[in-house]
Amino acid sequence: MLKYIRKRLLYSVLTLWVLITITFFMMHALPGDPFIGSKPLTQEAKTALFAKYGLDQPVYIQYVKYLKNAIGGDFGESMVYQGQKISDMIAHAFPYSFDLGMRALIFAVIAGIFLGMKAALNNGRKWDRVAMAISALGVSVPSFILGTLLQYFIGIKLSGWTQQMWGFRLLPLSGWDSFKYSLMPSFVLGFGALASISRIMRTSLLDVSNMDYIKTACAKGLKKNQIVWRHMFRNAISPVITVLGPMAASILTGAFVVENIFNIPGMGKFFINGITSNDYPLIAGTTIFYGAFIIIANLLVDIAYMIIDPNVRLGKKKG
Repeated sequence: MLKYIRKRLLYSVLTLWVLITITFFMMHALPGDPFIGSKPLTQEAKTALFAKYGLDQPVYIQYVKYLKNAIGGDFGESMVYQGQKISDMIAHAFPYSFDLGMRALIFAVIAGIFLGMKAALNNGRKWDRVAMAISALGVSVPSFILGTLLQYFIGIKLSGWTQQMWGFRLLPLSGWDSFKYSLMPSFVLGFGALASISRIMRTSLLDVSNMDYIKTACAKGLKKNQIVWRHMFRNAISPVITVLGPMAASILTGAFVVENIFNIPGMGKFFINGITSNDYPLIAGTTIFYGAFIIIANLLVDIAYMIIDPNVRLGKKKG
């Protein structure tokens, strides 16, 4: 196990280095420069700004300096938000994005596993059709459309009615303050992942239910709950755990859109403003930070998968 963890750590470090390298050179390949704004700059002012941010140096020197600083967690200063360090901006905004992402992921995992199990244990019956209909909606409806619909029907119409009838709003339209502010954005962000998890769980549980050891357990007269939780669930959950790493990445990057819809002070506005204004340090810093987060998440998922299913020989051929 320790050998596998060391191997995965090495791959993670190499992946992070490749990410930093590609991000750096892609930022420098963007057309234009970050100092083109509403106010035209003189050539002297532009030269001074290029010197301040080190953009007047050869690209390979910039790369070596950036790589060294990025490893230490220093992504430089923003070119648009003058005087603000990228690391400070991430430290301020990421907790909101992480909080939203974790709420959405927890909701998606719990609800997705529940729906998938209900569908598999009631294969071909009403629960199965309901669960698959919800999954189809989750896969086909984009988050920005679902978020807009919920804002209109729940945040405006239904909450306006509860305000008139009982003097309180059911759910707030936008913002991030108390727990109820997180309900709509967490649902919107996690709905697509819920659909994928329920489908995977249903398929996996149906496959496990046809195994010989399950038929043997039934023949021994074990109770249905014992068969489901002791024998079926543990083996059926493995494919779900496998996709949690990429799914966490998808939820966190998808949070950019949801954050803007619900006016949440997370990383979304900084990242989008960085792209529209060619803010090299901001784009690169947020990209590398999220990349490192995703790499670590995938590493932890791989280790958890091996712990939960020790019969799997990772990295080795069977037979």
